Amino acid sequence: MDSKPTIILGSTSPRRKELLELANIQFSIRKQEVDESVISTPNPAERAEQLAIHKGKHIPFENSNEIILTADTVVSLNGNIYGKPANKDEAYKMLSNLSGNVHEVYTGVSLQSHVKQFSFVEKTSVEFWPLNDQEILDYIKTEDPFDKAGAYGIQSEGAILVKQIIGDYYNVVGLPIARLVRELKNF
Repeated sequence: MDSKPTIILGSTSPRRKELLELANIQFSIRKQEVDESVISTPNPAERAEQLAIHKGKHIPFENSNEIILTADTVVSLNGNIYGKPANKDEAYKMLSNLSGNVHEVYTGVSLQSHVKQFSFVEKTSVEFWPLNDQEILDYIKTEDPFDKAGAYGIQSEGAILVKQIIGDYYNVVGLPIARLVRELKNF
């Protein structure tokens, strides 16, 4: 029997999949739907970590060699949490609020095997350029904001909104891959 652990990504996020592939990590995908509303903490860092742990608890083990990897990314400005916008009006409001400001992106990551569970949160600060109405509306027309926390994707068309970042770029994309690789060594 091969003793090398099997990584199970508990997510269908194309960005997380791409980042694991970028790091040359072999993995399989196993996704379960979870009710995220059961995590109600208003603290954005705690919310990201608790959601990652909560998601991990809903991914069943199929053998004792597996490591379940789950994550959740939260965007926060002045303590307010920005999830994925439900419509164009929500996207516009989020982007207007982020315009010209520095916000935080927290990604919570949970790793669990049959013998241990470990989680962590990575934080990156992102500053947006001041945006005018037309810039916001043009970006919303791309449809890019609608499956992303904070209504933007730094790795896609949303890149033009960002003035600077302090921290891990890949954390903003959805998975702090460098830290993840280091933490996986403990498993």
